[in-house]
Amino acid sequence: MRLSRYFLPVLKETPREAQIVSHRYMLQAGMIKQASAGIYSWLPLGFKVLRKLENIVHEEQAKAGHIAMLMPTLQSADLWRESGRYDGYGEEMLRMQDRHGRDMLFSPTAEEMFTDVFRANVGSYKDLPLTLYQIQWKFRDEVRPRFGVMRGREFLMKDGYNFDLTKEDALHAYNRHLVTYLRTYERMGLQAIPMRADSGPIGGDYTHEFLVLAETGESEVFYDSAVTDIRMGERDVDFDNHDQCQAIMDEFTSLYARTDETHDADLFAKVPADRQRTARGIEVGQIFYFGTLYSEKLGAVVDDGKGGKAAVHMGSHGIGVSRLLGAIIEASHDDKGIIWPEGVTPFHCGIVNLKQGDNEADAACQSLYDSLTALGLEPLYDDRDERAGAKFGTMDMIGLPWRVTVGPRGLKNGVVELTSRRTGDNEELPPEQAVARIADIYRGIS
Repeated sequence: MRLSRYFLPVLKETPREAQIVSHRYMLQAGMIKQASAGIYSWLPLGFKVLRKLENIVHEEQAKAGHIAMLMPTLQSADLWRESGRYDGYGEEMLRMQDRHGRDMLFSPTAEEMFTDVFRANVGSYKDLPLTLYQIQWKFRDEVRPRFGVMRGREFLMKDGYNFDLTKEDALHAYNRHLVTYLRTYERMGLQAIPMRADSGPIGGDYTHEFLVLAETGESEVFYDSAVTDIRMGERDVDFDNHDQCQAIMDEFTSLYARTDETHDADLFAKVPADRQRTARGIEVGQIFYFGTLYSEKLGAVVDDGKGGKAAVHMGSHGIGVSRLLGAIIEASHDDKGIIWPEGVTPFHCGIVNLKQGDNEADAACQSLYDSLTALGLEPLYDDRDERAGAKFGTMDMIGLPWRVTVGPRGLKNGVVELTSRRTGDNEELPPEQAVARIADIYRGIS
């Protein structure tokens, strides 16, 4: 993409309403625009990253055998009355009536809807196990929406629901989701720590939330530093293997990691002193096992293969997809702007032409652009007639991991400059070597 043809409304001044880094940089980088309190328009750059995050979630869910579908954002209140949650959910639920006076609501979550689909279509244990999920917009009417996409009213969420015949099978689905989520976050360049948590209005007595460490996190966390050394992307996981998934769960739960809500000072004191850590954390996902809580209320039963009927065991599993954008920026930035991990960057690299209109510089930039594009990469070519400082400032703000700088002086020596956004390291290379280096960096990163 040529920047002269792209819609990138970068702000030069710091927005006054932005209280945290991610909100400020998303506004300054032209990623979002506030439509009303806690509700945002996603501009092209932000939308591009959002779609990358969605794709990673879909790919990892598919590897685990989970099946995607899509539910409506508007739901009938009747289902929620049937489950007993309509009156108890609270003022965060946006309630309304249609033109016929029927009570409706804007979905804050979808346990009832998925259970209703299940009970209408599945009647035998032979159809289990089954995990269905969606990535869909949700709405929760926060009293004080703030921090941009970190605590908005409208947000994009992956919510999945498992249906199993037994508690043992449902807990395997729980463990499977923990593994899947950790792989998902790693691909996004995040270190997410699973921690035992409170289930809140979702219900159930077995739940973990996933927190990314960042200074602006809403929760205080206490953890054993060894938990941050565990990597899932390096492992070949068989998601149907109960013992392997349980072993991974045990590996994490054997190491202390708790939020302030569930912190146990006596247990924490048993962690070796040199590994005790406290920090702030941003919640980016949560998994729940709630047994037959919804299936019994909503009649989600199957033939159990023994001549009887059994209410299915269920769990729900969420990832805040739009919130993840903010979390990534909070965890990966400097005073110049965003620093995107390679797995989620909107463009793979930037090309900066230091002398737009110079025939040799223009030709070299075009050649780089064509070569990178031919390799399946997406460069962003800053071909604007702007000062070099302005071009560098834009590239730093939007955070592309790599930048290729092209100027007449370097071209006389047959080189361009390759710069790492994260480290600031520069390297002079012939143009074809710069292309090869960038291709090597992204090889294996889907």
